[in-house]
Amino acid sequence: MEAQGSSADDSMDNLVTSTDPEHPANHICTLCRNFYALGWVTGTGGGVSIRDGQHIFIAPSGVQKELMQPANMFVMDYATRAYLRKPPILKPSACTPLFLAAFDRGAGSCIHTHSQWAVLVTLLVEKDAVSQGREVSDACFELEQIEQIKGIPKGRGKDGMLGFFDRLTVPIIENTAHEEDLTQSLEAAMERYPDTYAVLVRRHGLYVWGANVQKAKTQAESLDYIFRLAVEMRRLDLPWIQ
Repeated sequence: MEAQGSSADDSMDNLVTSTDPEHPANHICTLCRNFYALGWVTGTGGGVSIRDGQHIFIAPSGVQKELMQPANMFVMDYATRAYLRKPPILKPSACTPLFLAAFDRGAGSCIHTHSQWAVLVTLLVEKDAVSQGREVSDACFELEQIEQIKGIPKGRGKDGMLGFFDRLTVPIIENTAHEEDLTQSLEAAMERYPDTYAVLVRRHGLYVWGANVQKAKTQAESLDYIFRLAVEMRRLDLPWIQ
């Protein structure tokens, strides 16, 4: 049986053909399968991108993540933003301009999830802001004195990870009707919170990035653990900030 969306530009298939499991085209497929199992990318939602030198590998739109194949990958030239490889029967990811925003700030990988815990946290922060008479647009997710915070770096250009007594701050932006329309507000959040490695999208999900794919994955896992814990803490009437 032919792999889903396997037709591609044969002249550039060498960009996505490798027996190395760490090759970006293979690695993205593995991550998509794992993230699907976690419930992060159901219904073809979410996305993963890896930068390898001047090449950017991007999972396509509309392909079931658990069935992703290397032949499905788009490959872009980072400098020119031109596609070097475009599978002809697939659509580029609508997340692409947001991935590029992370790469422009030194990231080596960017992950977008539709985690239920991320969505719930944005709703709880919104509820708190409204009940306290604060501007919802200025409200961030904040948590402290939880061990898993140590899985998040201190900030771009800073050595080490956050500590147990540090406060984790994740900005939240408002959702839009179309994914690519989030780009400007994502970039604004990155500028306003230069130490952040993640941005929540209200009622939508999470964008998280890292210096390489291993770090981006670690941060995505740490944040999802933290968001789930935060939801349970609220259920038990436990404070996020001491």
